[in-house]
Amino acid sequence: MNVFVIGIGLIGGSLAKDIKSTLEDVTVYGIDSNVAHLAEALTLGIVDKKAAYQDLQLADMVIVSIPVDVMVTELPKILDAVHEDCVVFDVGSTKSLICKTLENHPKRRNFLACHPISGTEFSGPSAAIVGLFNEKTNIICEVELTAFKLQERALQIFQSIGMRIRYMNPEAHDKHIAYVSHLSHISAFMLGKTVIEKEKNERDIFDMAGSGFESTVRLAKSSPAMWTPIFKQNKENVVETLEGYIQNLTAFKQLLLEDDYEGIYNEMNNTNKIKGILKGIPLNKK
Repeated sequence: MNVFVIGIGLIGGSLAKDIKSTLEDVTVYGIDSNVAHLAEALTLGIVDKKAAYQDLQLADMVIVSIPVDVMVTELPKILDAVHEDCVVFDVGSTKSLICKTLENHPKRRNFLACHPISGTEFSGPSAAIVGLFNEKTNIICEVELTAFKLQERALQIFQSIGMRIRYMNPEAHDKHIAYVSHLSHISAFMLGKTVIEKEKNERDIFDMAGSGFESTVRLAKSSPAMWTPIFKQNKENVVETLEGYIQNLTAFKQLLLEDDYEGIYNEMNNTNKIKGILKGIPLNKK
């Protein structure tokens, strides 16, 4: 099988590593606008050969792992270049605009809209790791628009590397992911910004920062080049999540101003339920 990976960073590189470790007789071709990244991916053995768009006619599968704003312009070109028996899937964190862009493409049947929900704060080929997607959820949108034999080819790959599959429409995906992913990144970036600004006067802040602070701002090390287009494409949903978040922050501040520590305790105690939710335990289960 000839697998092409367009964008050899954390996600694309990790998928390439997993595919090479689980499948026999596979050749991974790499395409990346960053020449240094492509050379590094070759040196690390993530990809076997360099390639370009004119080589896509050889592809049996194409993984598109590039910023979502670039994806909107490049996916139609990629679909134009592949043959009729090739499946193309993306890994973008937004889905509505991508699906809308491709809805009338002649080879829409060759495209599978995906979002594997996994990652780290690191980027580039050196960040790629085997097993990144094991027991992680992969959201697939509009699966009914993809040719059955092509979606089956992709699903076999996903299952072989341990991913769980969830089906969702693009609008629901973008709304939900704004809460559980996009808001988390904004919170990390802005917490980091707040502390950096304060550090100008109080160097001791960083000397006192422990594992809690480090884990909370971990996402602030993520790539702005990747996340700015995500926020742009999902602006409406992100703004809605921010409004709710800001309201909760304001309410918490007011409890402090009013010395209402019972109220603060209750707020935190009620929010402890998130631990159960993340483990799949319904809220009403005792």
